[in-house]
Amino acid sequence: MQVTRNGGTAWKNVTPKDLGEFARISLIEASPFRPGTAYVAANRYQQDDFKPYVFRTDDYGETWTAITNGLASNDFARAIREDIKRPKLLYLGTEHGVHVSFDDGAKWESLRQNLPDTPVHDIAVEERDLVIGTHGRGFYVMDNIGPLRQGGLQTTTNFHLYKPNDALRGLDRSTAIDYYLKEPVQKVTMELIDPQGKVIRTFTGTPADAERKPPEPSDDDGPRRPQDPHPPVAAGLQRVAWDLRYPGATDFPGLIMWAASSRGPLAPPGTYQVKVTADGATATETFAIRREPTVLKDVTDQDLQQQFDLAIQVRDKASQANEAVLLARGIKAQIQDRKSKLDAKSAPVAKALDDLAAALSAIEQEIYQVKLQSSQDPLNFPIKLNNKIAALQGVIESADVEPTEQAYTVFRTLSNRLDEQLNKLDATSKTQMPPVNQLLQRQRLEPIKAERLKVEASPQ
Repeated sequence: MQVTRNGGTAWKNVTPKDLGEFARISLIEASPFRPGTAYVAANRYQQDDFKPYVFRTDDYGETWTAITNGLASNDFARAIREDIKRPKLLYLGTEHGVHVSFDDGAKWESLRQNLPDTPVHDIAVEERDLVIGTHGRGFYVMDNIGPLRQGGLQTTTNFHLYKPNDALRGLDRSTAIDYYLKEPVQKVTMELIDPQGKVIRTFTGTPADAERKPPEPSDDDGPRRPQDPHPPVAAGLQRVAWDLRYPGATDFPGLIMWAASSRGPLAPPGTYQVKVTADGATATETFAIRREPTVLKDVTDQDLQQQFDLAIQVRDKASQANEAVLLARGIKAQIQDRKSKLDAKSAPVAKALDDLAAALSAIEQEIYQVKLQSSQDPLNFPIKLNNKIAALQGVIESADVEPTEQAYTVFRTLSNRLDEQLNKLDATSKTQMPPVNQLLQRQRLEPIKAERLKVEASPQ
């Protein structure tokens, strides 16, 4: 090993004395933080010496310290790198895997996880991730090494929440929230809090959730928003991904839409918080959603805020449409129940119930295409108001820019058309239901109420 401190005019041999002759110097890593500090990974396996040779110098090679504590005696070294954000956090590639040291090499720990037994010939430390190149098994990426940069596994308490990375609009589709459980817990609650201090999403996890299987996909399913994640309650380092979206629109069973879904709007730039509670122990961390500076260099935070404001209005209007469908169906379900209890002599009551159901169906069919049975049916039957409104959100969020004037115009037009149907629904329930209920009262049957169809809560 040679070092020059004058641009190559003169070189000095600084080979560690304990390295031995004919060693292969695999990699020299100069510290990005401290002048004079460098790390060396070397090996002598071609001489039947399989020991790891790893050294550190803090004085330009005048003296060297062997840093091999924690490494197997037959796992020779291939590559060493220092983290680009945290000084003295080191990564080591060896013949049988990869290791990490949080204390400048004083002690190494395995970072293998699910990595197969493979030689790691080089390591690249990126802005957020750790990338390794292996011999014969390709490249591997450990994404989001924030917990490593924050000291690895925290064992002083049973629960520890790591500070999330900032999310970049224009680049990230989600942000990872990491926490550590020394022992299993019975419940984990995770709350996402917006810049105004309002809880916008809540995820919960219990032991039962670990046993729950995701629903089987169907060929007839259209685009639907994903189910909420359930934070793991098992011991170990756990991760939950927030998709950076607010709660979605009201849903209903069997909803099929074309080129649309009921997912929530993308969160705008700002400072957010995540609050995690594990069996009563609570921790809160702050993170930001920021614009990716190179992708969104011509976009402002205000542009994205305007996009969010309109997307929220669209979501709320889609909810109104779907809630109207649930209301119509809730009333019609009661009509069907009352009809089943009438006797053959109650034809006038049955006709009044049928007329009310027909009026409700006419309104429902203007809001939602009731003929849809599969995701391909919109090719045969035109979509209605709730689908058109929901699809507008996808147009608004198709690029990270402020909404166009056309988007505002379309939203106003669709909103006015929906309001007409909502007014009809309100008028129908207020004018046609009371006479029907008077007839039902004479039959000693329970009156019909303006109540939405009850369904299980949909994931947000």
